[in-house]
Amino acid sequence: MPKKTNVINFEKTFTELEELVKKMEGGDLSLEESLKYFERGILLTKNCQQALNKAEQKVRILLEKNNKNNLESFGSDNSD
Repeated sequence: MPKKTNVINFEKTFTELEELVKKMEGGDLSLEESLKYFERGILLTKNCQQALNKAEQKVRILLEKNNKNNLESFGSDNSD
């Protein structure tokens, strides 16, 4: 079994990102602190995007295995 290194906990990462945004929106940070938080936020955003991409890839593989190759976006309305 492959070793799981650098596994991203999406929920924890997203929560940290939300907290950074709240602090930055508060307006009480110095310019240096804001830049530090912004840099951290960019890293967290990339990590979340990678986790979402991996999850989407897994879903695609599972759907292909079940011969359901058509993925629909979350925004589509399937209420016929």
